[in-house]
Amino acid sequence: MRYEPLKPSSYESLAPHFGEFTRNVPFGDIWERPQLTKRERSLNTLAALMAMGKTPQIYGHVQGAQANGVKKEEIGEVFMHLAVYCGWPAAINAFDAAKEALDAPQAKRPA
Repeated sequence: MRYEPLKPSSYESLAPHFGEFTRNVPFGDIWERPQLTKRERSLNTLAALMAMGKTPQIYGHVQGAQANGVKKEEIGEVFMHLAVYCGWPAAINAFDAAKEALDAPQAKRPA
C-alpha cells in the first residue's frame, strides 16, 4: 500500500485557502504553543491518527516526528501500546504506514 502526503492539488480546486488555513491553525497556532514540546506533540498526533484510523496522515507525521526528535523505536512503542486500546488492525495499518514513511528516500519526503 502506498501512502502519499497530502498535496495541494488534492484540495486546491475545492478550497484554495485550505493549505494556508492548515499552516496557520494546526501547524501555526497549535503546534507553537509552549505547553508541550514538538516531540510530545508528534507522539500525541501519531497516537490520535492511529486511534482514528487515519493511516495516510500517519505517513507524513512519522517523518515530522523524526524531525522533532522522536526515535523509530518510540513510534513503534506508541503503536504497540495503542494496539490494546484501538485494536490490532489499526496497529498493523499504522505500522505499515510508518515503515513506508521511514523507508522512503529522503528526496520523496515532504519538506
